[in-house]
Amino acid sequence: MRKFTTADFSTKKAAEQALLDILNPLKPFYSESGARVHIGNTSTHYENDTIPMETFARPLWGLVPFWAGGGSDHVFEELYRRGLEAGADPSHPDYWHTCRDYDQKFCEMAAIAFGMLFCPEKVWEPLSEQGKEHLTQWLWEINRHECCACNWQFFSIITNVALYKAGRPYDKKRLEEGLNCIDAYYDAGGWYKDGNGGDKDYYNPFVMVTYGIVYARFMEKEDPVRAKRFLDRALAFGKDYIYWFSEDGSSFAYGRSMTYRFAQAVYFSMCVLCDVEVFPLPVLKGILVRHLTHWLNQPIWDNADILTIGYAYPNLQMSESYNAPGSPYWAMKAFMFLGTDQDHPFWKAECAPLPALEEKKYLEHAGMVIQRGKENVVALIPGRQQADGHSHTVEKYSKFAYSSKFGFSIMRSNLTLAECAPDSTLVFEVYGYFFVKDVIEPQFTVSEEKLVFSWTPIKGIHVTTTIKPTKTGHVRTHEITSDVDCRAYDCGFALSSDDRQPFCTAEEGGSSYMENQDGYCRVQAVKGGGTGQILIPDPNTNLMHAKTRIPMAAYEIRRGTQTIQTQVDYL
Repeated sequence: MRKFTTADFSTKKAAEQALLDILNPLKPFYSESGARVHIGNTSTHYENDTIPMETFARPLWGLVPFWAGGGSDHVFEELYRRGLEAGADPSHPDYWHTCRDYDQKFCEMAAIAFGMLFCPEKVWEPLSEQGKEHLTQWLWEINRHECCACNWQFFSIITNVALYKAGRPYDKKRLEEGLNCIDAYYDAGGWYKDGNGGDKDYYNPFVMVTYGIVYARFMEKEDPVRAKRFLDRALAFGKDYIYWFSEDGSSFAYGRSMTYRFAQAVYFSMCVLCDVEVFPLPVLKGILVRHLTHWLNQPIWDNADILTIGYAYPNLQMSESYNAPGSPYWAMKAFMFLGTDQDHPFWKAECAPLPALEEKKYLEHAGMVIQRGKENVVALIPGRQQADGHSHTVEKYSKFAYSSKFGFSIMRSNLTLAECAPDSTLVFEVYGYFFVKDVIEPQFTVSEEKLVFSWTPIKGIHVTTTIKPTKTGHVRTHEITSDVDCRAYDCGFALSSDDRQPFCTAEEGGSSYMENQDGYCRVQAVKGGGTGQILIPDPNTNLMHAKTRIPMAAYEIRRGTQTIQTQVDYL
């Protein structure tokens, strides 16, 4: 993939070309009918037959705003006209088939529905009458089956809104039920839980807040009270969410679905498209341009310039069971701003820096403390109270700190410390295995001054952890009650140890230190008699860097109760 610069997003024409440069490499992989796109052979928990349909649908998140804003690409327009006709036709070999409860295709229906709403002249009107009927019947499948009780409720909502706006039958009861679910997931301050008991993570900007803006745009007359409520929530959310972004355009890696990468910016892009004035346009443009430039220059492409599963580089290790070869193209949501016309003031605006933000910010409704350093945003998080069935959620939600610069690491196994790769957590070595923090107990506190929470890594060991932010990082104090003698390792961030770039490490007494051109991390045993050590984890365990080392403090834990304290510096 070519190198991208801020100039690629300074004008509408340049930004449209950037979008096409990302999507054009897909063209050779469309089936003859256009309805299926095959770009890989890895699988998912859902049907293999659905995978090429997903890859067909997800580029629409970029193509629809491109078309809606006046862009044109005859090849893509023809591919999607024919593909929609064929994919929804039960008699065609490339038919997408009927659905089942909790079908992955419900997620992809939202992309088609989005096109019907924002750009019917490309996605709906070119279809034959029979094609429109077939697509209506196929989209209606979402009303015949159960949808996951989480952000997926918005897929049903947007699909029914699209059918309604197209003058087709829609399920009013199902629409209302979905809206009631979304309201039930709402907490406060603009933040939703991703389902009852779900996490507050990137699914807020990916779906919950963003689709609320879409609903408000198209249903304001029919449902003015709820439309206003969605917009009020979106405005409140943005005041917090901007704290997740660094001056260099990145935001911190946290939670599941990190392979959607620059979809992290979809909220700001949707604000531009739908004129939600959460920040002045120069600020929004600056965030979007820096974010896209940051991401598009990462080695996230294969040798055919196809987006890969992974984060800052191709990495199946960190993927979820629902990540198919085409899944990363959900990232195209970041290009919503292309739906504005040539005369929109967004295109005349100069990129502005982030507004003045506090160096330390307690985001009460997100349940975290944000620290802002030089091109590094760190979130201190107590963890979660409820486990779920997604892959590697222990690592994705339960570490002490998450960074925009250093990312986080994924465990390969708990058989060795190198395979465990326990960055930003406290890991116990018991009976030859390694155990880390997962869920926390219901009673916990988060404030600007400290986070306090209790947890049990394995039966017989109980920990109460207090994390206090400092000017240069944070201090962790762990009160440990153990039924067995064991070892514990309190770990800092994982930093790149790419041998092609300079880096240095040091172990001295109770301290360990690592520094490279990206930054540094020092871990110091303050109380408990710890020893500074540098861990070399297995390659490809970290989201940001394929080779890393982790500074840590190692402690001997004796039967009974004791306190250890570790200072971690990085800002």
